[in-house]
Amino acid sequence: MTQNNNSSNSKPVLEINSSRHFTAWLYEQKLSLAFTTYQGGMVFLIGLQQDGQLSVFQRKFERCMGLYAGGNTLYLSSLYQIWRLENTLEKNQTYNGYDCIFLPQVGYVTGDLDVHDVAVGKDEKLYFVNTLFSCLATVSEEYSFTPLWKPPFISKLAAEDRCHLNGLAMKDGLPGYVTVVSQSDVADGWRDKRVGGGCLIHVLSNEIVATGLSMPHSPRWGNNQLWVLNSGEGEFGYIDLKGGTFEPMTFCPGYLRGFGMYGDFAVVGISQSRDNKTFSGLPLSEKLLQKNTEPRCGLLVIDLRSGDIVHWLRIEGVFAELYDVAILPGKKRPMAYGFKNNEIRRVITFGP
Repeated sequence: MTQNNNSSNSKPVLEINSSRHFTAWLYEQKLSLAFTTYQGGMVFLIGLQQDGQLSVFQRKFERCMGLYAGGNTLYLSSLYQIWRLENTLEKNQTYNGYDCIFLPQVGYVTGDLDVHDVAVGKDEKLYFVNTLFSCLATVSEEYSFTPLWKPPFISKLAAEDRCHLNGLAMKDGLPGYVTVVSQSDVADGWRDKRVGGGCLIHVLSNEIVATGLSMPHSPRWGNNQLWVLNSGEGEFGYIDLKGGTFEPMTFCPGYLRGFGMYGDFAVVGISQSRDNKTFSGLPLSEKLLQKNTEPRCGLLVIDLRSGDIVHWLRIEGVFAELYDVAILPGKKRPMAYGFKNNEIRRVITFGP
């Protein structure tokens, strides 16, 4: 599938292609997918058209990153806001072939906190990773944020991105584990420890449960395991909590960020490595050379029973980096309203 959103043929063209049975997998699992790219400032919604072909819908949200999907609600972090979007369609209702329309309903102005992962707990509280201040936080009606927890080695809340706290795994409906790139307690100190400095921390006990990771991202609890993306190594795997070690399961040809789980499958996002101080010098680069391959941008579907990559979605052209991935069970073909045209002015909903 090719989408040319530019009037000039000299500008990049967005190309989205998938493996042969990717659409069949979406149909069989009765789900659709969402992912964000802060590089392109877009949220994408991936589903199926009525003829079974891939449906790709995109909306502009500046520097969008963290995603959380729950029922008919989608949370999305952007440059200085966190948005709550609600599905406006009733069950079995469709509009122009779409069975789900996400409408921005509530926006929280946080300021530019470099918000990464977001999640909603069983207490209905919105939790988010405040990377700039190295803490977990929640939204506030009075302040930019309310801090809830910080790693034990962070001596104070400061707008310094000291350890690059980036990932949040919910467990039993509450914050369970977080990922940090290093245990640094100085401004921007994490950049000096990108290889082997990463760790996972248990929020409730403050215990560091695993170390030696390279730029870990997107921890998730599922199937009685703590899963994580060891991004600097290009590895998808899980944590042996008894031994405190990372157990790699799958090598992925790209920089891993974003992870959703459904049944026996994981959907992970991969990005092309940037040639700068953040991505350069990572073990991933050497592994790609050894395997005689180039880094890709897109989604990979991994069978958790075997570790095999069974399906993929490849993205080329306009952007090369993704951040987060969310799974939308029961949604066949989703879309969303945004703020760049007049559509949202004409959408009015009311309660019973």
